[in-house]
Amino acid sequence: MKKLINDVETVLAESLDGFAAAHADIVTLGADRQFVRRRQLTPGKVALISGGGSGHEPLHAGFVGHGMLDAACPGQVFTSPTPNQMLAAAQAVDGGAGVLFIVKNYSGDMMNFEMAAEMLDRDHATVIVNDDVAVENSTYTTGRRGVAGTLIVEKIVGAAAERGDKLAALKALGDSFNKATASMGVALTSCTVPAAGKPTFQIGSDEMEMGVGIHGEPGRRRVRLTSADEIAAELTGAILKDLSLKPGQEVILLVNGFGGTPLMELYVMVNAARKVLAGAGVQVARYLTGSYVTSLEMAGCSITVSAVDEGTLALWDAPVRTAALRWGV
Repeated sequence: MKKLINDVETVLAESLDGFAAAHADIVTLGADRQFVRRRQLTPGKVALISGGGSGHEPLHAGFVGHGMLDAACPGQVFTSPTPNQMLAAAQAVDGGAGVLFIVKNYSGDMMNFEMAAEMLDRDHATVIVNDDVAVENSTYTTGRRGVAGTLIVEKIVGAAAERGDKLAALKALGDSFNKATASMGVALTSCTVPAAGKPTFQIGSDEMEMGVGIHGEPGRRRVRLTSADEIAAELTGAILKDLSLKPGQEVILLVNGFGGTPLMELYVMVNAARKVLAGAGVQVARYLTGSYVTSLEMAGCSITVSAVDEGTLALWDAPVRTAALRWGV
């Protein structure tokens, strides 16, 4: 195992310290590194909190800041944060208008966020993200997994919270936009969890895993490596079928790297995916390309499509200032 670490026991703590130092103008660490929160909080605004296992950076801490999250709770690598972390984050950032949890549909995250919500003595609600069309059940979850579409949900709901929308409205917006968002990924290699010291799964040099999860969970099937156009056709085709998009529909297209894929290859996938969408009469209104929801150093990518209208497109365009996304401010 070759990694830029000092000790597997301290890698998360040292990474969080480095992150907080590098982005001290935007974020600060909570006590005992239980959460990352905005440095400047806005009284009277609904507080948005998310979190999950580490190893998916910049999700979620990289999306803490103006226009997105108020706090993020980092667990150990591929391990849910604890209810105490989530409760501490909620108490630290609640501005008096309630707390909205945005949770990826994984068993550990769901259970721990639910426990935290039960302990929270203030208004709260939860949006569950389950955008992965690849499989209904996996090692980590019952039902569809929450993957790269999470960041789009966080951006849309975060912008609405920033303009002053109330808790019930934000919950409704998050739920509806989650239903308008679908993703599917492909892995070319495995990843190595530092504590394990070996690849999560074995895959041949001429193979790929279609529909892989962000923890390296198996997808729909393992097949021979093929061209970018053929990969994009299968991923985007599954998304189009799931969303039942009509010709003329505008969308956001996110091509997300899993951590080990060069940007050049991601743009090849952008080109391939947009051709599939154009063939279905679907119009890409906005693009986002890069490694935003990763799986350590896994090679591969996911494609996410979100159907938008004038209102949600305006929320996407609204100013955002976080470590990983920033425009308009």
